[in-house]
Amino acid sequence: MTAIRIGIVGYGNLGRGVEIAVSLQEDMELVGVFTRRDPAAVDTVHERTPVHPMDALESMRGELDVLVLCGGSKTDLPEQTPVLAERFTVVDSFDTHARIPEHFAKVDAVARGAGTTAIISTGWDPGLFSINRVYGESILPAGSTYTFWGRGLSQGHSDALRRIDGVAAAVQYTIPSQEAIDRVRAGERPELTNRDKHTRECFVVLQDGADAEAVRQAIVTMPHYFEPFETSVTFLSAEELAQDHQSMPHGGFVIRSAESSPGTTQTIEYHLQEDSNPEFTASVVVAYARAAARMAAAGQHGAWTPFDVAPGLLSPKSPEQLRAELL
Repeated sequence: MTAIRIGIVGYGNLGRGVEIAVSLQEDMELVGVFTRRDPAAVDTVHERTPVHPMDALESMRGELDVLVLCGGSKTDLPEQTPVLAERFTVVDSFDTHARIPEHFAKVDAVARGAGTTAIISTGWDPGLFSINRVYGESILPAGSTYTFWGRGLSQGHSDALRRIDGVAAAVQYTIPSQEAIDRVRAGERPELTNRDKHTRECFVVLQDGADAEAVRQAIVTMPHYFEPFETSVTFLSAEELAQDHQSMPHGGFVIRSAESSPGTTQTIEYHLQEDSNPEFTASVVVAYARAAARMAAAGQHGAWTPFDVAPGLLSPKSPEQLRAELL
């Protein structure tokens, strides 16, 4: 069996998680990390992991089967994914839901023109939760689907906070409404807005001289990320952030509540509980890297999403093994 050769682009929390996840896969090998920082300043999980500058990618093109893109969705991936899809098979975790259609269109045009394969928006939401929403609506058409996130630290939203002028460091927690969850589980099928389902808590360290009120307003009015929700902003010191906000738990629920006939209620619930959001997300992304390598080898070029990827392509097992062991 020839190992799938993986390159990691970007080395933050997600990149570290991908490094760990690849080490657990028997059919993969990590070629290295590619970073915009000084490679000598990047401290990887495993000492043996090579670290290269970004401009080394082109010279190593023949040594890589899949690039796993670990940048943020706010500014990195909208630029990096289409640029790199012009030369490589890529997988990303772009998670700005409202902008997925435009991101897909841009990447698809590039990948089809270049004859490459790109799987976008992998992870758990978008990703696993998206698939479960499709399952629920397809199986039980007469009902409603509800998605609840948290309580947990959101990587994408925390990254969006850190991009704001005047912010030195920040984290954001998503808090689901237990009352709303209980109503859905009881089969009420209520009409719920984003504000009804969640609140967002932001903990922010300001840069020296930053205007706290200007930063607060930039946060609570940010489209897609914070404006649709009840959002609180707490300013604190770098020491307090390091002491109280280093763990990265997350999780959530997808619930489909419906009737299969009048008066007969059916409920499907999918639940995730994660001790480490970046490590879990990385584990999902790495499984999709396997699928991307297989699809590229089969000539399935262009952009794809988790909706387009057969579950069997995620597994290292053969179709015969899957039928015998898991079906």
